[in-house]
Amino acid sequence: MSRSTLAICAFFGLALALYWQVQLKRSQMDLTKSNNIERPDYIAQDLKTTVFNEQGYIDNKMTAKHMEHYASNNKTLFTEPVLLIYPENGEALWQLTAEKAILDQDINEVSLLNNVIIDAIDMTEPLQSLSTEQMTMDLETMIGRSEEWVLLKGNGFQIKGLGLHAELNAEQITLLSQVEGTYEPN
Repeated sequence: MSRSTLAICAFFGLALALYWQVQLKRSQMDLTKSNNIERPDYIAQDLKTTVFNEQGYIDNKMTAKHMEHYASNNKTLFTEPVLLIYPENGEALWQLTAEKAILDQDINEVSLLNNVIIDAIDMTEPLQSLSTEQMTMDLETMIGRSEEWVLLKGNGFQIKGLGLHAELNAEQITLLSQVEGTYEPN
């Protein structure tokens, strides 16, 4: 073999070794990127929880088809949640349902998303149902808010409006704008 043939073989061998090294580092970087995907710390199926207040009374009850908790941001994601709200020292007054919910445990706030419905449990309540697409509820104060269209239904009336401020403990609901309603006496 001549020197030029040896030099060409050595050059191609070096090029092949460098190419192999680059590909190896690239595949290691791809593995590192995929390992950075946040995974839940725990998962539950068909979840049922009951939370008690400091006096020992039920504060709320929740069921959900699926739940994922992420400790890194202290948030919990729920699929098809049903939340029963209990006022201080009382019986359940409201049932909240949605397709999804996100509980932020740092601020004790739940965001209900997609097909949000709040139903009165007592059929004698004047307000029987509230529906919207998104609502955020402070679980400490039981104050809810939404910037979406809201529909209220009750015994003989129906009201819709844009935006909501609701104090469930005080049983006060305020629609913020573009309010229209109908009343049909029984």
